[in-house]
Amino acid sequence: MAALIDELDDLDIRLLEALQRNARSTFADLAAQVGLGVSSVHERVKRLEQRGHIRGYSAQLDGKLLGLALTAFVSCFTAPDAKYDDFVQTLASMPEICEIHSVAGEESFVAKVMTRSTQHLDELLSRLKSVPGMARTKTTIVLSTPFERGGIAVTS
Repeated sequence: MAALIDELDDLDIRLLEALQRNARSTFADLAAQVGLGVSSVHERVKRLEQRGHIRGYSAQLDGKLLGLALTAFVSCFTAPDAKYDDFVQTLASMPEICEIHSVAGEESFVAKVMTRSTQHLDELLSRLKSVPGMARTKTTIVLSTPFERGGIAVTS
């Protein structure tokens, strides 16, 4: 991982930070922010994309405004015979699941989920409990989110 960050110079990092703040920035906007010409910015952004530093572009949606008022983290404890690839694929096919993380600890995975209500969450948990390889779940409901970075701290 250190090798990847080593190939980034200050201008690359400033471009990544600017794109994280606003992925809809034009090359002219980015050029003005970092003090380069438009064609140089275009080349650098394309290089960052090709090397995998930029995985894609997306809009950050407001789940509450879209009717998904409840966020929770579901710890998934798997059975010894669980087939992890199939297990993850099944979970990923459920639209309520936003993220799946393989973790160290008692549970095998932690999933971030967004649902309309506690009833909707209960329905999702019932579906999760029927997934082959699932031994049990533990759910933590989010009461509020006082801080969400919305990106990666490129420099620390």
